[in-house]
Formats: sequence, C-alpha cells, structure tokens
Amino acid sequence: MNSFILVLFIIIMVVGLLCFFIYFLPLHLPNNNKNLPYECGFDPLNSARVPFSFRFFLVAILFLLFDLEIALLFPLPYSLSILLSNFYVIFVGSFFIILLTFGLIYEWLSGGLEWAD
Repeated sequence: MNSFILVLFIIIMVVGLLCFFIYFLPLHLPNNNKNLPYECGFDPLNSARVPFSFRFFLVAILFLLFDLEIALLFPLPYSLSILLSNFYVIFVGSFFIILLTFGLIYEWLSGGLEWAD
C-alpha cells in the first residue's frame, strides 16, 4: 500500500510540475500575426465561403486509408504468431504489403496523387 501512495504522489507531483511549466514558461508576446483570427494561411479579408479543392479531400482520405492499413500491419506478427506458424505470418504480412503496394500504384497511375491537372 505504501508503494501505491508513493507512486501516486510522484505522479501528482510530475503532473503539477508540468502544468506549472506549461503555464509560466512560454513567452506571451502578442503580435499582429498571432492576433489574426486565421492562423492557417488563408487571407481573412476574403470570403470564407471559398470551396476547397477536391484534391485536398482525396489526399486526406488516401492518407487515412494507408495510415490505417499500416497501423493494422504492426500488430499482425504478434497476434498471428500465437496461433499459427511463422511461415503463415510472413505470408499474410507479405500479401498485405503487396496489396497496399498495388493500391498505391493504382492511385498513382490513375492520377489521384497529382496536384495539378
């Protein structure tokens, strides 16, 4: 029980110190660029109803798709090696990577990764 209280006290102290440092250490020097309502690079004097290019959405969806596939690929060897042989794990992982490569080649050849027409 004493070790639990000690660890809890250390955690509370570290969190408190981090909160203190985060609040008091940064320099708060406002300037014209920081006080603008938009810090994302868009001109705040133009209309806010300018539509985005469809390319932004396409690239974002492609990024999420391939990022999700890679995130699913990382735990594959551990999860399958418990039940199956190492050869099967290597085969499934290689098939997964080859399928991702074919998807990337298809998107590249169909022009999904081009910014300009």
